[in-house]
Amino acid sequence: MSSIVGVKFREYGQIYYFNRAGLELQPGDNVVVSTEQGEGLGEVVTLRDDLPEDAETTELKPVERLAGSEDLSAAEENAGLEREAAAYCNECIRSLGLDMKLVDVEVFFDRSKIVFYFTAPTRIDFRELVKELVKNYRTRIELRQIGVRHETQMIGAVGNCGMVCCCRRFLRKFAPVTIKMAKEQNLFLNPAKISGICGRLLCCLSYEQENYEDFHRRCPKLGKKYQTDEGGAKVLRANMFRNSVTVLREGGEEAEISLDDWREINPHRPDAPQPQKQPQPEKAARPAPEEAAPAGEPAAPVQTAEAPQAAVAPQPADAASAAPSEPAADDKTAKQAERRKSQVKSADGTSRRTTRGKRKRKRRTRTDEYDQND
Repeated sequence: MSSIVGVKFREYGQIYYFNRAGLELQPGDNVVVSTEQGEGLGEVVTLRDDLPEDAETTELKPVERLAGSEDLSAAEENAGLEREAAAYCNECIRSLGLDMKLVDVEVFFDRSKIVFYFTAPTRIDFRELVKELVKNYRTRIELRQIGVRHETQMIGAVGNCGMVCCCRRFLRKFAPVTIKMAKEQNLFLNPAKISGICGRLLCCLSYEQENYEDFHRRCPKLGKKYQTDEGGAKVLRANMFRNSVTVLREGGEEAEISLDDWREINPHRPDAPQPQKQPQPEKAARPAPEEAAPAGEPAAPVQTAEAPQAAVAPQPADAASAAPSEPAADDKTAKQAERRKSQVKSADGTSRRTTRGKRKRKRRTRTDEYDQND
């Protein structure tokens, strides 16, 4: 037996899930449930064994009871109060001169709150309107501004397809829709064709967007030229429903090819080199191990082949003398650096040599004496 029931409080409202609490319920039954706003009267629309993936909460409140005759009569009275409150609110809006449009009125089951839904082009200062409504109905008043999509959902309309709008029939959450979706689906960017009754982009553009994205990932780029095993080809059109592309061959004829056949003819861009398999180098044969010479016999001499020396072309004497020797320049630079390090400046500004420099001079002098004695 299903333990979770889906309850809808308004005809176009969202579905909320509750614990069955051991009651025998069927779709279409009216039940009284406990919500964060108090008691509510709703209609059972579905029975489930587990929560859907997009459920907002995992803590389920139990269904209190089946709706009786008293509950149904209270709901009818609330419906009459909604019509009366809508008429009174429109009169207050006209008398106060507010730039707003009242869309719908909702009265809670226990009459603890009345919600007024409206649309407006800008923010409205409706404090005086709230005072008039509270003075008349003596309960909590909430004014909630909604968008044009929710307005169409509440009022209902017939779409371009000839059917009642999706938001009125079954759509409860609005997914973001962009003009990029219409471009990827090859639709004419005519506002009258891709816009709904609310003036926004059609909600149905997002229904098959995942399929189009997957097709475009596998499809070659339109208008580009490719080299194939059958020759050059230019991609003209793509058809998602037939999973094919139309190409223009070098002979000037058009051909429709499925994506599977397109991959088999090895397409690649002319400016991109086609990857080729490089031959693997053959492994050099290992030399056979040398056998040891028997005792008493001299070992055979090992012959080694010397690499021939490259012949050096003679250079003219002028060119050889003109070319500077790089090692000599490096030695000169190193000596200058050592001299700079060995010198430090004294307090009076004169340069003097360090003790380390004196030791080096003494060593050089002793070495010169030894050479002269030899």
